[in-house]
Amino acid sequence: MTLVGVALLCVSCAPAGNTTTAPTSASASPTSSPPVSLSANSGPQAPGGTIPATIGITWDQASKDEAMDVAENAMTDFARPTVDDKQWANDLARWLTPQATADYSAVDPANVPVSRVTGTATLSVDEANGFGVMAAVPTNAGTYTVQLLRTGKDAPWKVNRLTPPAS
Repeated sequence: MTLVGVALLCVSCAPAGNTTTAPTSASASPTSSPPVSLSANSGPQAPGGTIPATIGITWDQASKDEAMDVAENAMTDFARPTVDDKQWANDLARWLTPQATADYSAVDPANVPVSRVTGTATLSVDEANGFGVMAAVPTNAGTYTVQLLRTGKDAPWKVNRLTPPAS
């Protein structure tokens, strides 16, 4: 009897479990997503702070020139719709990040709407970000936007994305 009394006492002290069910995706109403944050507890990245420094990577003319060259060279290799698909993919891959190499490996160059670069690349530099830059490259099909990334100051620039002009 004492054992039963202790068991009942323990059960009555335990917190009640949640007996409601979570709404299913079909019954849930759409809501906007909260802002993306990498901070603990989904708090702001730097409350009241500023954008962090580039961790030792500052922009200099050599970095800008290298980024422009890579953007133009990658676009030149991309803009060859008459080249054999294996040759096209191999030539383009030297300018690409690993992810972009995988993404563009299935592209049929015959479907590429551009056949030549028509001018010099221009950069949109964010001075607080020494790891990435966007380049505008004029072509005979309009101006492509080329996203370039690097992993460090002395690392080579690599193309992560070639975005065609908006129609």
